[in-house]
Amino acid sequence: MNRIKFSILFLFIGFSAFAQTSAEVPEAAASAGWSLSITEILVIVALIFAALSLWVTIILYRTFKLIYEEQKNPKPYHIAEKVQKLEYDEWKKQQKKTLSVWDKLLSLKPIEQEKDLEIPHSYDGIKELNNPIPAWFNILFYGTLIFAAGYLYYYHVGGYGQRQDDEYATEMAKADEEKRKFLAKSATSVDENTVKVDESQIAVGKGLFDANCVACHGEHGEGLVGPNLTDEYWLHGGSIKDIFKSIKYGIPEKGMVSWEKNMSSANISAVANYILSLQGTKPANAKAPQGVKYEPEQEATAEPDPKN
Repeated sequence: MNRIKFSILFLFIGFSAFAQTSAEVPEAAASAGWSLSITEILVIVALIFAALSLWVTIILYRTFKLIYEEQKNPKPYHIAEKVQKLEYDEWKKQQKKTLSVWDKLLSLKPIEQEKDLEIPHSYDGIKELNNPIPAWFNILFYGTLIFAAGYLYYYHVGGYGQRQDDEYATEMAKADEEKRKFLAKSATSVDENTVKVDESQIAVGKGLFDANCVACHGEHGEGLVGPNLTDEYWLHGGSIKDIFKSIKYGIPEKGMVSWEKNMSSANISAVANYILSLQGTKPANAKAPQGVKYEPEQEATAEPDPKN
């Protein structure tokens, strides 16, 4: 019935709106400057009203159809059954208790089964429960036993794997082999342990010395801020290896910088060979000797002299 009343009310409002729109459209069209004639405007309004009327007719049809079906096959009225209210404890007993994954992993038991876990003794009225060991602990414990047995057999009984001392020896041998290959591939790889006296490097060393060392040691090695490099006295050793080491790492406490990052090892070797060639040249204005007199030993050379 409410739908019928609503449809009739809507239909009445629609007729009223149509009458008002028909009266106002010509004035609105004239004021807005539309090019439509009054007849065309009335046709458009009539189409809109027809669409609304069709919609109302469909609603009325569905409403009357529903009333007719209800009268033809009336549905009986059912009174809702009253549900008996239960106490919380009774309601909880009726619920099916299912253990979660967390409870199963920790081997937790419901509180209702506490009586079954009691150990038949008590102290001062306090009873002890025989709680089972959690499943995760058993898995971890037995897993470590299996791993330990496998580890013992693999490394100590069967000897299939290397122990720490064997691994250390293997890694050191591998490192030495890689170092040997690296030095073999790099022709310019020279250090304080492998540098040799090579007269062919003197010319290159002189150019590097003039470009980097004359400010402290003089043009001819006579010594300015730095010590004299032409006499037999040395502060940090006079062998080719000592000179190479002094150039490479520097003498920070004496103000000499390290040339390791500014020169390649081959250039440092060339400078060291040039400095060694300055021995006994006795340049003018030579600085006074410093350090300890160096007694030269037999130096390793790059190419042995065939006369010897």
